Parts: sequence; C-alpha cells; structure tokens
Amino acid sequence: MAIKLNERKVGDVTVIDCEGRIVFGDESITLRDKVKAILANSRQIVLNLAAVNYIDSGGIGILVSLFTSARNLGGDIKLANLTKRVGDLLQITKLLTVFDVFDDEQHAVNAFKKESTKSGTVSLPGNV
Repeated sequence: MAIKLNERKVGDVTVIDCEGRIVFGDESITLRDKVKAILANSRQIVLNLAAVNYIDSGGIGILVSLFTSARNLGGDIKLANLTKRVGDLLQITKLLTVFDVFDDEQHAVNAFKKESTKSGTVSLPGNV
C-alpha cells in the first residue's frame, strides 16, 4: 500500500497525516520529498502517525534523516499518535530518546508554542 500524506496547518505548525507504511522505496521517498518541501517554508512539523501500521529500517532511516535536516535548519519534527507497533519499534531502536513523541497531535503542536516562548530573548538591565 502506498503511503498517503495529507498536509495541513495548525497555527504556525504544519501537520502531516501519514497513512500506510513507511518502508524503503517509494513510500519513504514520498515522505522525504514532502517534508523537505515543507522545510523550505516551515520549521515546525508534526508527523501524525496514527494510521501508520508498519515502518521498516528504510523508514526509520528516513525519519532520522528528516529530523536531522529539520534541526540543521533550526526547526524540529515531532511525532504524534504512535500506534503500539510503531511505538515499540522506536523504543527498541532507542529513537524514543531522540524524537519528541506525543500521545496526541494537540500536545505536539502545543510543545512548539512552549518552545517559542522559552526561546524569546530577555533584555537585561544595562544591555542594549
């Protein structure tokens, strides 16, 4: 089954709903191309993986590559709505320690808002 991707905006965050399998080949290339195109304009991306039933090593590689690309551009990719199977895979591969993973999309989107308020500059007395 080919992967289906639906892009939408939630405030300043781009959410990509993924459906199907993220596997080596056309599926992972489709996801990579979609995210890279979005990174040209948006640095805040949530991958909604609620409808992803399988990820292979090629898919894991693409997720890590996209995460690295986003970080190198000053952005971030967060994961939301992992199925048990995908969550177990990320736990086994220790990638749960790399990605910010959320139980639902709204918490992932809100995490970007919290980060932007934390990264605001503070003017100290005597500094211009």
